[in-house]
Amino acid sequence: MDVFVPAVGLAAVGLAIGALSGLLGVGGGTIMIPVFRLVLGMEPLVATATSLFTIVPTSLSGTISHVRNKTCVVPLGVAAGLGGALMSPFGVRLAALSPTWLVMLTAALIIAWSAFKMFSKALKKPAASKAVAGVAAGAGAAAGAGAARAAGTAADSRAAEGADAPAAQEHGARRKLSRKQLAIGVVIGLAAGLASGYVGVGGGFLMVPLFLSLLGTSMHEASGTSLLAVMILAVPGVIQQALFGNIDLLAGVCIAIGTIPGAFFGARLAPRVPDRALRLVFGCFLLVAAVLLAVNEFGLFGNR
Repeated sequence: MDVFVPAVGLAAVGLAIGALSGLLGVGGGTIMIPVFRLVLGMEPLVATATSLFTIVPTSLSGTISHVRNKTCVVPLGVAAGLGGALMSPFGVRLAALSPTWLVMLTAALIIAWSAFKMFSKALKKPAASKAVAGVAAGAGAAAGAGAARAAGTAADSRAAEGADAPAAQEHGARRKLSRKQLAIGVVIGLAAGLASGYVGVGGGFLMVPLFLSLLGTSMHEASGTSLLAVMILAVPGVIQQALFGNIDLLAGVCIAIGTIPGAFFGARLAPRVPDRALRLVFGCFLLVAAVLLAVNEFGLFGNR
């Protein structure tokens, strides 16, 4: 009974983490690390290692749903994942050589930066849509009432496309990429892999904003593609952390029991959520995680 109750609690937490993981395209480490540190009182390296361990089955579950929904650009995900897999062990090694407080504060800073990028993207979208609508309305007024109605309809359609990411924009599985775009994906993966190994997260918090800004994917495509890359790049880091003996297997398995079905559900839900709303939710999620980690490392929770 003493073990059963905490195990059920961790599985329930994992269910919520998995749902956010599948919805937002992250491995879930940005939530798991604060949970492991603040709730379970794990040491920083154990928290990051256990998080990385749990990320693999979580990402696999979400990836399956995203591929079925055609919201995953598979070649890009593989390219970024392989790049990340090359760098993830270096991140793990670097974390082992760094002060533990530096690992956690680095995680908080990287996550906060990603939150800022996500908010800036989300808040720019309505302004762009209004500008398009205004130009279309002016042209329609000059051309006559009939043309104005047509222009207004076109503007509304473009605005809806930016806000709601319709199905036509979501067929990531059929998107063709140039060699340059794939190379950019590998570079993004290299950066995400280093960060993943160092701070124990999947790297989706870094890849999603970069897929959006550098490769022009939709938010839904970025989420699905990121999960595939996360699944691949986390594996070498997990193996290395296991060899170091840093993984709390019991806690990791209990969380994974919840994250696997949660990620599947979140990925199924993702195409139904408007693109802008998804960006805002992702930004809020990242900002809260960053604040919790930073505050904890300054000792304000009294558990250091």
